[in-house]
Amino acid sequence: MNKPQPTAPKTAQYIETQKQILSNMPACGTTHYNLAIGLIKEQKWDEAIEELAAAIEHSPTLDEAYADLGGIYLHKGNLAACIAANQQAIKMRPKFAPGYANLGFAYLQKGDVEAALPFLQRAISLNPHMVQAYATLASAYFMRGQLDDCIAAAKKALELAPTFAVAHNNLALAYFEKKAYKKAVEHCDKALAYGFDVKPEFLKQLEPYR
Repeated sequence: MNKPQPTAPKTAQYIETQKQILSNMPACGTTHYNLAIGLIKEQKWDEAIEELAAAIEHSPTLDEAYADLGGIYLHKGNLAACIAANQQAIKMRPKFAPGYANLGFAYLQKGDVEAALPFLQRAISLNPHMVQAYATLASAYFMRGQLDDCIAAAKKALELAPTFAVAHNNLALAYFEKKAYKKAVEHCDKALAYGFDVKPEFLKQLEPYR
């Protein structure tokens, strides 16, 4: 069987190879999935959605397909569809950590912190090395006003990935609220250095402390 390859190279040749395989094996769900991954890497979102739908049709238990479908819907701003896809992913595999992390992120984007928290905590319990889940959890705690918990979660993310810009931004925000301005400036600068788009109004708030 043509196994899923989440790290498929971003090349037209790879996509063409998968299409050739499908011409001989049109009902192979994993090949539809592999083709979708190639299309995602080329940012051909609508074509990727079609292939992921075909992957799910032929391989209904392919949890990665649901999660990647949710990722596309998130990119397109369709939070309801993102949530539905990831709910299906964890239904297929109840211990699928990325599905829980995606749900937590999507609910946080909706502003529903209370719904986001248990999904993020579940993701981390299943995979304690999931950097994005810790950073999203830090954001959730910040929105809830739990500054110490925000700092702890962001620090855990940085233990795993010291250059993870979102976590540095989380720390900058939390330290600013705690009036630890030197630390706030330090982590804001790191967030900027690692590519995070820090909000201009926050940069302005930090100016007196530089």
